[in-house]
Amino acid sequence: MSNSQKQPNAERNMEEGLPVDWVQPEPAPLVDRSELLRPSLYRAIIAEFVATLLFVYVGLLALMGVDRADGSSSNGGEAGNTVGLLGVAWAFGGAIFIMVYCIAGISGGHVNSAVTFGMFLGRRVTLVRALAYIVAQCLGAICGAGLVKAFQKPSFDRLGGGVNFVHPGYSIGTGLGVEILGTFLLVFTVFAATDPKSNARDSHVPVLAPLPIGFAIFVAHLGLLPITGAGINPARSFGAAVIANSHQGWHEHWIFWVGPLLGAALAAVYHQFVLKTGTFVKL
Repeated sequence: MSNSQKQPNAERNMEEGLPVDWVQPEPAPLVDRSELLRPSLYRAIIAEFVATLLFVYVGLLALMGVDRADGSSSNGGEAGNTVGLLGVAWAFGGAIFIMVYCIAGISGGHVNSAVTFGMFLGRRVTLVRALAYIVAQCLGAICGAGLVKAFQKPSFDRLGGGVNFVHPGYSIGTGLGVEILGTFLLVFTVFAATDPKSNARDSHVPVLAPLPIGFAIFVAHLGLLPITGAGINPARSFGAAVIANSHQGWHEHWIFWVGPLLGAALAAVYHQFVLKTGTFVKL
């Protein structure tokens, strides 16, 4: 039977209370203090820290080479000899693809505080794990941005450290709106790519799950880089702001927490209450 025939039958079986060929894991408890005694939690925290460090390091290092708006390049050479905005988008998207692929089996491969918040609202992780991940991600982002400053200090200082801010010509409302929608795109993609229903439709999905997530980061950066520098990740924005420690980095920093967290919440509500159709039963 083809996948196109299989899925409607599975949906119909589920609605009629009959067995289907996928299993929805039990929702995570709100608080599970016993997690603090499990070594797996601490392995996951370390994995999130290192992955976020590498993600921010790669992304900001690519950003240091982007052509400046005045036509000169950040390395003092001729314009056009650097990666450009397209290359920056590929760097962020590719880094997420690699990091999610590497640590998905350890921590779930969040590498983003908004994703963690969305997974918490979707009952994928407990409050204890969500808070631990967010702290690890922020610390990893600080270290990643610090390494970029150490290796590329002239470019880092000249380009403001890659901090996120609403660029001239755009309003605060526009900046907040694009951050909400960009994060919605990302978190919705994460939910869809990791949905057990997708695993049942196509056995290749578990292997390819990092790919649509990386592409979501890529396309979001293409649209948001000229407007806000593409935050959509509070940890990334926080790490750059801490290391740059500038008025530009802190003045509008709230946008890069409020926007992504709102976008993640909307994606969680959309996926959990609109797209999901009931309780899954093991075949």
